[in-house]
Amino acid sequence: MLDWVRSHSGDPRHAVIASRIADQPAAVWFADYSPDTLTARVAAVTSGGAAQGRAPVLVPYAIPGRDCGGYSQGGAPDLDAYDAWIDKFADGLGSGEVIVVLEPDSVAQAECLSAGERADRFASLARAGRVLKAASPRARVYFDAGHSGWNAPGKQAGWLRQAGAASPESSDGIFSNVSNFHTSAAEVAYDRRVLDALGGPPGLGAVIDTSRNGNGAPPDGTWCDPAGRKLGRAPTLSTGEDRIDAYLWIKLPGESDGCKGKPGTFTASYAYDLASS
Repeated sequence: MLDWVRSHSGDPRHAVIASRIADQPAAVWFADYSPDTLTARVAAVTSGGAAQGRAPVLVPYAIPGRDCGGYSQGGAPDLDAYDAWIDKFADGLGSGEVIVVLEPDSVAQAECLSAGERADRFASLARAGRVLKAASPRARVYFDAGHSGWNAPGKQAGWLRQAGAASPESSDGIFSNVSNFHTSAAEVAYDRRVLDALGGPPGLGAVIDTSRNGNGAPPDGTWCDPAGRKLGRAPTLSTGEDRIDAYLWIKLPGESDGCKGKPGTFTASYAYDLASS
């Protein structure tokens, strides 16, 4: 997206995209399995954030079988490789404040796995949380709660507990609405119900992706680059809501879900529609 902004100053959409999207802080995704360069790439983001006095938001997205073979299929070849990949990721965290959104869809979408595969994945996620928090005392790690239109709070909390999200050694809480469109009010209510069902220490909270939820979710349930959506609340660590730690732009507005373009690629027309709605 920043490359588009730098190279399209004459585009009539430039001012809107630059001011309403590019000027907002957004998460950095690590979605390719490239262990040899991973530590350096993570360190570049975290050191840059520290230099600016900001808390970067990082999204490790390489769990095997991610997206159940859908638009965003890929990831590490197996869980042993993933565990080693997480070790390298953790080595780049540094000592500054950082927020880690650990593996979107990895818990909420686990229905596609067998019981054994699900247990193995959850054990690996719990390990990932422990490794990340041990590597950086100021790292805050959040686990996948899906969103308010998906699994029932009790079911989601049960899976989250198995994945280590109730343990202070692994987790600071949950995240929801990543790459989705449900209103902040709906997510706040849902996340509190999940946290209540999850248990764990009283300090666990939630972060919510508000990047594209300004108009709420489409009535027909469309999730892939739906029309008529708009930007949500700007990112902030001061939500004014009990147990809601942050509103974040985790999915970068304008990046395709896989229908308007290749998953994760920036589409100026889509970004402009979101920013000008």
